[in-house]
Amino acid sequence: MSENYYNSKDLAKFGNVSDFQKELGEKFFSYYSEVFKDSELTAKEKSLIALAVAHVVQCPYCIDAYSSDAFEKGWSESQMMEAVHVACAIRGGASLVHGVQMMNHVKQIAM
Repeated sequence: MSENYYNSKDLAKFGNVSDFQKELGEKFFSYYSEVFKDSELTAKEKSLIALAVAHVVQCPYCIDAYSSDAFEKGWSESQMMEAVHVACAIRGGASLVHGVQMMNHVKQIAM
């Protein structure tokens, strides 16, 4: 057993997730590759979005993969960090807006 759950070498094994369920794995990878093709958004734009989302879902494998991908597609370090800040602002705002739920509940039980 490794000392932590995340092992950067496991990223290269992503394609192996089809080993235990080939049909669904193939469908996922077909969809995944289709999503990242140029269409209404460019593959370059999608890469930056993926980098931001990777930080929100806190996937170290995705952060590694899309840091490399975004850099290779020409995004600068400052653009990549700005995307991370946008993700952070949305995630923080989402937590704060749920405070309305707390306020509503406290107002109800305080009556």
